[in-house]
Amino acid sequence: MTEFPSPPATELPRRATPRQSTAAHLRPDIQGLRALAVSLVILSHIGVARFSGGYIGVDVFFVISGFVITSMLLREFSSTGRLSIRTFYARRALRLLPAATVVVIATLAGSWLYLSRVRFAEYVGDALSSSLYAANIRLAVTGTDYLSQGSPPSPFQHFWSLAVEEQFYLLWPLLLLVSWTVARRHAFPLALPTAVLTVASFALSLLTTATSPSWAYFGPHTRAWELGTGSLLAMAVTRLEKLPARIAAPATWTGLACVLIAAFTFDQDTPFPGYHALLPVLGTALVLAGGCVPTRFGARRLLALRPAVWVGGLSYGWYLWHWPLLVIGPMALRRSPELPLLLALMAVALPAAWATSRLVENPVRFHPVLRRRPGSALGVGAGLSAGAVSLVLLAGTFPPAIDSGVPAPVLRNALRAAPDAEGRLAELLGSAPARLPSNLTPGLDAIRSKRSAAYRDGCHVNYTGTSAPPCVFGDRASDKVVVLFGDSHAAQWFPALDRLARARHWRLVSLTKASCKVATVTTVLQHKPYRSCDIWRNDVLARIDKLRPFLVIVSSSDAGTLVDPELDPLQEWTAGYRRTFQRLTATGAQVVALLDTPWPKSDAVDCAASYPLRLTTCATDTAASFRDPIRREATRAAAASSGVSVIDPEPWFCAPDGDCPVVVDDTLVYRDDSHVAETYAQALAPVVGDRLSRTLAGRARAEGTPLAGLRPDARPPVGTVRPPVGTVRPPVGTVRPPFGTVRPPFGTGRSQAACWWAE
Repeated sequence: MTEFPSPPATELPRRATPRQSTAAHLRPDIQGLRALAVSLVILSHIGVARFSGGYIGVDVFFVISGFVITSMLLREFSSTGRLSIRTFYARRALRLLPAATVVVIATLAGSWLYLSRVRFAEYVGDALSSSLYAANIRLAVTGTDYLSQGSPPSPFQHFWSLAVEEQFYLLWPLLLLVSWTVARRHAFPLALPTAVLTVASFALSLLTTATSPSWAYFGPHTRAWELGTGSLLAMAVTRLEKLPARIAAPATWTGLACVLIAAFTFDQDTPFPGYHALLPVLGTALVLAGGCVPTRFGARRLLALRPAVWVGGLSYGWYLWHWPLLVIGPMALRRSPELPLLLALMAVALPAAWATSRLVENPVRFHPVLRRRPGSALGVGAGLSAGAVSLVLLAGTFPPAIDSGVPAPVLRNALRAAPDAEGRLAELLGSAPARLPSNLTPGLDAIRSKRSAAYRDGCHVNYTGTSAPPCVFGDRASDKVVVLFGDSHAAQWFPALDRLARARHWRLVSLTKASCKVATVTTVLQHKPYRSCDIWRNDVLARIDKLRPFLVIVSSSDAGTLVDPELDPLQEWTAGYRRTFQRLTATGAQVVALLDTPWPKSDAVDCAASYPLRLTTCATDTAASFRDPIRREATRAAAASSGVSVIDPEPWFCAPDGDCPVVVDDTLVYRDDSHVAETYAQALAPVVGDRLSRTLAGRARAEGTPLAGLRPDARPPVGTVRPPVGTVRPPVGTVRPPFGTVRPPFGTGRSQAACWWAE
């Protein structure tokens, strides 16, 4: 990932008169340390459980890079008394760009041939950001998008670490040059500016890991301290060379142990980088520092073994090739990404790295003309970048074909025109298309970006928010208040309820928060209790009490973990739902709990794009489509004891024979691996409306209360005129006009009681 190790340079004396280090030889142990780092990364990526924290290999690379590059710059200044910024950038271009350009182009070609066709536009953007060393910024931005989480990884994702390095080195030689100049004039330690930068970056890492994990992981400002640590070591080499062997040797073994402990004990749930990154970073620093003294019993001898040095020399290419092969290889071979296959692909990546080094990287890097002429080298680098960008943009104009070329009926129209919308939907689910229709609305490439007003208007509260914004939709002047309450699996019903609210003159209030469950329980988020959810939920329940709605619709995902894993999940979830339901029913509102929707077996958009002519491959079975049966049982039990109605949306997603398709008529059912697509939710508005009407009517008859849905002792909404008890109602099952038909004014031709809940 970085330059090959150079002879370490000396610390700049206070009078800014650099001296050449006596250790003017190659450090083979650094190559061995590189081999260890890349091996840990690969073992982690292929899913070897004992190396779940192997991603810390990237942190090892960062420290090595800071040490090697700063040593090279110090050596240049020591021998020439000057520092050529142009030569430095030329060396970086020749070192990184040839191999990276080849991998970017090959990866984009593999993506075009074998990966999700609908995501090809995303891959083009990823390839562009990788070619311009901005992949980390792109990942940090998309990582903050809640609805983008859970998407399959990009085959260009690993370029983020290279981007961090190059963003650091864009300014690093300039900072050193300024530091040398100031140090010469004012006689202060050269390491002081670097130390300040390192401490500031580490502080930002601690802060950002807690508040914005994606920016903490991918941000250059939160990773600069790791490169800065290596740079500080390079500035202290002359002192480190004087360490006694009895200190240097144990330091190398201690450092190596720190790196391995991090790789063995960290996992995907470890908040990283933050303070956890200290273990691999300081461990690497100890190995590098102790290795400045050749000792008989140090870890340097182990790391300098010939196989380790050989692998370390190919670490950059191996790192470049391993990730595209992991992502594309199983798809190209049409095999499940199991460990034996992934190990074989990693074995293929190593000779690919060797061939790239011999045929591409080294011929350009060591070309005598380019080494003597930095201007020509920079020209070659610019040409490689421009060529890669041009090829990527050209590929973007020729995306792979997706659909079958055959149109399908319009689902929305079919359900609107049906006398029995739910019955008609069951028929359509049973005859779902086996091929992707040409009139899919919206197209696969637009489904992810289509967001309802609940998201566009900022009504869906993020993870850190603790209060709900005043978001009102539908007929804002109406006194018939309907509340939608829950997490993103409640927000996914907003498109249907918004249509119903506008057609039936409801005032719809949307109160949803990311991953915040309806049940009054504390769950885990990012390895900590999700306290902001508890605060938000309590605030929302108090607000609902003041709204005095006639109907509250609650729903939440069956995903989520209780903060105390020792508790009985069925008992705790049942009690949590009961506490929430009792507070809601105490407001006098009718409460309807929508159970969680069936989950597709994978990302529905990617699957449909990968198998456009075999959509049955993407369908799942009803029995396997529910995330947590215990949660469903808990919801039903709590509802039964709290006077809450339950609606199971399973018949709206799965055919009577148990098949749950991903496409119905011209509409995709899901937007990702769990959320309902907005267009499908909109099309289901007549179905949702009819079911709500029947549910509220049934509850009213069972309780002997007005169809308004209010208990006799409940407080009606301010200014509401309730119909008399016993007002004649239309028979249940009366054929209603198609959804969207102009209805008579409120109270005309039907009882006011019926209009209260159905209009």
